[in-house]
Amino acid sequence: MTVHHVDGLVFDFPSSWLASKYDEWSFYRNQFLRMRPGIKAVDLIALNPDSAWMIEVKDYRVHRRTKSVHIHQEFAEKVLHTLSALLPAKANANNLTERRFAAETLSRSRLRLVLHLEQPAKHSKLFPRAINPDNVQLKLRQVLKAIDPHPIVAETGRMHGLVWSVA
Repeated sequence: MTVHHVDGLVFDFPSSWLASKYDEWSFYRNQFLRMRPGIKAVDLIALNPDSAWMIEVKDYRVHRRTKSVHIHQEFAEKVLHTLSALLPAKANANNLTERRFAAETLSRSRLRLVLHLEQPAKHSKLFPRAINPDNVQLKLRQVLKAIDPHPIVAETGRMHGLVWSVA
């Protein structure tokens, strides 16, 4: 079992999977991020035998979203930046584990995208359920169709058949 903690959530992947917190890689933080302002990264990359999964985690159960950019645009930007970092990470990462993980990611025949979006279960004035996951998923399909024609917007109570668990 591979377990990762992201934004107060615990992601538990099957034992046959590899998973890494990409936004904590030293290559990303110390090399790629310094190339120019505004570079972003997805939270997790998980690998099964044939697919690479890029996972972004957003938890708005306690704090509301305050960014002016639409969530689908933010996620798309993170995916594009992460993808553009993987090839140089495979060749130039100082950390051998990161270099190997980048190579493993690039060797997969399929790329899948998941936005894990937690919101308050009950609608209230203080913490409204302001983001419609179905609308976000539709926008992601339009924007990221060339990368993954079927991106997933998941939450703890609605995992869409994903094989990992989140608590």
